[in-house]
Amino acid sequence: MAANKDETRKRLLLCINATLQKKAKDIIVLNVKKISSFTDYMLICSGASDRQVQAISSAIQEYLKKAGIRPLGVEGENNAQWVLLDYDDVVISIFQENIRSFYDVENLWDAPKMRVDENKTEVKRLNKDMS
Repeated sequence: MAANKDETRKRLLLCINATLQKKAKDIIVLNVKKISSFTDYMLICSGASDRQVQAISSAIQEYLKKAGIRPLGVEGENNAQWVLLDYDDVVISIFQENIRSFYDVENLWDAPKMRVDENKTEVKRLNKDMS
């Protein structure tokens, strides 16, 4: 059940801000809605350890749960090398840094890309090429 555009953007911003709170690294958003049949946005970020990857995953789930949003699926939380959270119109991949460089997921898609400044504590709006 796809959300409307405003709900999708709100959901994406909640995810981004959760990653910032847990000091995720190399945060990238891909706008894949024109080239993907399964989601509108992909959020990709890294953690330095399995504990940080789990903390980022937990923070995202908590932020969205408070907004009444539950994931369709969660994969990889136990070993926390690559955690995948499926929120329908937003899919999040949280990698340990060495695993991320191996899979290079963000470069598999020829899509508009937004880099998030990891030194910020909050993002209030998306870049124009994300809409």
